Amino acid sequence: MTRATAPVTAGLLVAAGLIAVAGALFVACGEAPMRPALIPWPVSATFTNSARVAITKTSAIEVSPGQPDLQRIAHDLADLMRPALDATLDIREIPASASASAPPPAAGVIRLEIVAAVASDEGYDLTIASDTGIRITGRTPAGVFYGVQTLRQLLPFSVELRGARPHTLTVPAAHIVDQPRFAWRGAMLDVARHFFAPADVKRYIDLLAFYKFNHLHLHLSDDQGWRIEIASWPNLTTHGGSTAVGGGAGGFYTKQDYADLIAYARDRFITIVPEIDMPSHINAALASYPELNCNGVAPALYTGIEVGFSSFCVEKDITYKFIDDVVRELAVMTPAPYIHIGGDEVKTLNAQQYGQFVERVQGIVQAHGKTAIGWDEVIHAKLLPTTIVQYWRPDASLKPEPGTKLILSPANKIYLDMKYDANTVLGLNWAGNVDVPVAYEWNPATLLPGVPESAILGVEAPIWSETLTTLSDLEFLAFPRFAGVAEVAWSPQEARSWTGFRTRLAAQAQRWSALGINAYWSPKVEWQR
Repeated sequence: MTRATAPVTAGLLVAAGLIAVAGALFVACGEAPMRPALIPWPVSATFTNSARVAITKTSAIEVSPGQPDLQRIAHDLADLMRPALDATLDIREIPASASASAPPPAAGVIRLEIVAAVASDEGYDLTIASDTGIRITGRTPAGVFYGVQTLRQLLPFSVELRGARPHTLTVPAAHIVDQPRFAWRGAMLDVARHFFAPADVKRYIDLLAFYKFNHLHLHLSDDQGWRIEIASWPNLTTHGGSTAVGGGAGGFYTKQDYADLIAYARDRFITIVPEIDMPSHINAALASYPELNCNGVAPALYTGIEVGFSSFCVEKDITYKFIDDVVRELAVMTPAPYIHIGGDEVKTLNAQQYGQFVERVQGIVQAHGKTAIGWDEVIHAKLLPTTIVQYWRPDASLKPEPGTKLILSPANKIYLDMKYDANTVLGLNWAGNVDVPVAYEWNPATLLPGVPESAILGVEAPIWSETLTTLSDLEFLAFPRFAGVAEVAWSPQEARSWTGFRTRLAAQAQRWSALGINAYWSPKVEWQR
């Protein structure tokens, strides 16, 4: 039976605490009204489950005048619903008279609107009513976009099927007021150990956007490969980018590829953060240019997975000329205010050499108008007040200076390249197994004793690629843990519990199948497929 025709067995769903209503899945909460299985869960949500609002081929989408981002969001929403409606909805600007007084939209209208009164830049207000249609307001287009992602989850999962037969689309009457807990909601993709083509990265960006992530950190260089074109040092890609872990094919992003990825991410309100890992994890560069080595001899390309053996020759001036050139070109290519300088797992330099290197490189980054980010080892150097620390280690053994801004990526909780359990084929387990509840059941505010929540920019889930070679592999490691990280980063701590999340997570399965996601169907969840 194909995904397009597979029925939902209502009796089984009721038994599992899930009820199918007009093709959408709701969570039954004892005597409380049923609520849709949204992830991440909003700050405030009220549903009138007896009332359903239809979207038909005669519906229309209205947007605030002079807002090209809203026009694009509206077209994407219309494209999503087109197969189910067998029609493309009309898109128009809100009439000037309506915009001035801001009355509710008419029945049958989906309105996307910029309203200054919304509480935060990424927050939104979503109202669904039979007499006034659907209204999503945000202070910025990003807020409206996140509201649309919530509306998408309220639609039946069948809307994701590109070959769907025309059918009715309805959503529950609702009022949702929402905003994120953390400003930084990120994922990291290691494209250095195994290369992922631009089309695969775009697919990943789409999945990030669906769950309201807003940063994609690309690990662009490591011992096994250099993946970004640097015109002033062309051998980095022609030689250093030619292979991967295990000796497989390499690859790299041209400047045009990179610009295209940035534009694609920007349209989904995702900021791409590039990383050039140094002073270690740098064998691909050392193999490409002999002069970067202390002995002037280029090592062989490396295809293993050991770490810490390579290092720049930190005493040579050419090293800093090289770094300045790379950062200069990367800064021009990257609209984001950040460049990640790595700094992790250095085993060949003493503390003084390491500290001086980090201090000099963060100055180079600043000189090119960017803010440096480093893995938590950079705490050992004297950091600029603007430098951001990405805390990755699975303990609280390093103490950041007061006032340091942090991104939290604890390896034993949200390194999504860790195995789910001992039987998982893909992944590593040096930080332990990270099953689905492990990635969900932690509070960023209590991870590092003595660090206030105000110092935490947010949360970022890395996926390192030693053991994965395909997009299917990537999806297997990301899902379902990906959804848990999204809720950790977005939802209020008091609104989160594994019991409630587990039930809502189960209802995501049909949507993931419709989207063709190769998820790991964890036995910790009673999936509704």
